[in-house]
Amino acid sequence: MTPKEIYGVKCHMKAELIIRYRQVYADGAIAEAVVWRVPTPVPPSDHSIKYRLFYGRAGVRLIGYDNERGKGDHRHIAGREYAYIFESIDKLMADFIADIIAVRGGS
Repeated sequence: MTPKEIYGVKCHMKAELIIRYRQVYADGAIAEAVVWRVPTPVPPSDHSIKYRLFYGRAGVRLIGYDNERGKGDHRHIAGREYAYIFESIDKLMADFIADIIAVRGGS
Protein backbone atom coordinates (compact mmCIF):
# COMPACT_ATOMS: atom_id res chain seq x y z
CA MET A 1 0.00 0.00 0.00
CA THR A 2 1.12 3.53 -0.64
CA PRO A 3 1.36 6.03 2.24
CA LYS A 4 -1.78 7.72 0.94
CA GLU A 5 -3.70 4.43 0.95
CA ILE A 6 -2.48 3.60 4.47
CA TYR A 7 -3.56 7.08 5.62
CA GLY A 8 -7.01 6.53 4.10
CA VAL A 9 -7.45 3.17 5.79
CA LYS A 10 -6.32 4.43 9.21
CA CYS A 11 -8.38 7.62 9.08
CA HIS A 12 -11.56 5.89 7.99
CA MET A 13 -11.41 2.80 10.15
CA LYS A 14 -13.93 2.79 12.94
CA ALA A 15 -13.16 2.23 16.57
CA GLU A 16 -13.80 -1.32 17.79
CA LEU A 17 -15.75 -1.59 21.03
CA ILE A 18 -13.87 -3.93 23.41
CA ILE A 19 -15.74 -3.43 26.70
CA ARG A 20 -19.07 -1.84 27.59
CA TYR A 21 -19.94 -2.51 31.23
CA ARG A 22 -22.32 -0.87 33.66
CA GLN A 23 -23.24 -1.88 37.20
CA VAL A 24 -25.63 -0.07 39.51
CA TYR A 25 -25.06 -0.89 43.18
CA ALA A 26 -27.85 -1.15 45.76
CA ASP A 27 -26.70 2.15 47.33
CA GLY A 28 -27.11 3.97 44.00
CA ALA A 29 -23.42 4.06 43.05
CA ILE A 30 -22.61 3.37 39.40
CA ALA A 31 -19.57 1.68 37.86
CA GLU A 32 -19.22 2.10 34.11
CA ALA A 33 -16.43 1.13 31.73
CA VAL A 34 -16.18 1.74 28.00
CA VAL A 35 -13.03 0.69 26.14
CA TRP A 36 -12.35 0.89 22.39
CA ARG A 37 -9.50 -0.13 20.12
CA VAL A 38 -8.88 2.86 17.84
CA PRO A 39 -7.05 2.95 14.50
CA THR A 40 -4.47 5.46 15.78
CA PRO A 41 -3.42 6.46 19.31
CA VAL A 42 -5.14 9.42 20.98
CA PRO A 43 -2.28 11.91 21.54
CA PRO A 44 -0.26 11.98 23.70
CA SER A 45 -1.00 8.28 24.44
CA ASP A 46 1.16 5.90 22.41
CA HIS A 47 -1.23 2.92 22.41
CA SER A 48 -4.36 2.23 20.36
CA ILE A 49 -6.78 1.95 23.27
CA LYS A 50 -9.29 4.69 24.14
CA TYR A 51 -11.11 4.37 27.44
CA ARG A 52 -13.34 6.04 29.99
CA LEU A 53 -14.07 4.44 33.33
CA PHE A 54 -16.38 5.98 35.92
CA TYR A 55 -17.41 5.16 39.46
CA GLY A 56 -19.63 7.46 41.48
CA ARG A 57 -23.16 8.70 41.78
CA ALA A 58 -25.23 10.95 39.56
CA GLY A 59 -23.19 14.13 39.16
CA VAL A 60 -20.37 12.97 41.49
CA ARG A 61 -17.27 11.22 40.15
CA LEU A 62 -15.39 9.40 42.90
CA ILE A 63 -13.08 7.49 40.54
CA GLY A 64 -12.38 8.02 36.87
CA TYR A 65 -9.84 6.77 34.36
CA ASP A 66 -9.52 8.16 30.85
CA ASN A 67 -7.11 9.19 28.14
CA GLU A 68 -8.61 12.26 26.57
CA ARG A 69 -6.82 14.03 23.74
CA GLY A 70 -4.17 16.42 25.00
CA LYS A 71 -3.97 14.94 28.51
CA GLY A 72 -3.10 11.31 27.87
CA ASP A 73 -3.59 8.50 30.35
CA HIS A 74 -4.71 9.67 33.79
CA ARG A 75 -7.07 8.88 36.62
CA HIS A 76 -9.21 10.87 39.01
CA ILE A 77 -9.48 9.86 42.66
CA ALA A 78 -11.54 11.88 45.15
CA GLY A 79 -11.38 15.06 43.07
CA ARG A 80 -7.64 14.91 42.29
CA GLU A 81 -6.02 14.00 38.99
CA TYR A 82 -3.02 11.67 38.74
CA ALA A 83 -0.94 10.40 35.82
CA TYR A 84 -1.64 6.77 34.93
CA ILE A 85 0.71 4.40 33.13
CA PHE A 86 -1.35 2.26 30.76
CA GLU A 87 0.06 -1.27 30.40
CA SER A 88 -2.88 -3.36 29.20
CA ILE A 89 -6.66 -3.51 29.28
CA ASP A 90 -6.50 -6.25 31.93
CA LYS A 91 -4.28 -4.10 34.18
CA LEU A 92 -6.48 -1.03 33.61
CA MET A 93 -9.60 -2.92 34.66
CA ALA A 94 -7.84 -4.52 37.66
CA ASP A 95 -6.65 -1.10 38.86
CA PHE A 96 -10.13 0.38 38.41
CA ILE A 97 -11.79 -2.46 40.33
CA ALA A 98 -9.19 -2.23 43.12
CA ASP A 99 -9.93 1.50 43.46
CA ILE A 100 -13.68 0.81 43.61
CA ILE A 101 -13.16 -1.81 46.32
CA ALA A 102 -10.99 0.61 48.32
CA VAL A 103 -13.59 3.41 48.07
CA ARG A 104 -16.43 1.05 48.98
CA GLY A 105 -14.54 -0.12 52.08
CA GLY A 106 -13.57 -3.54 50.79
CA SER A 107 -17.03 -4.62 49.65
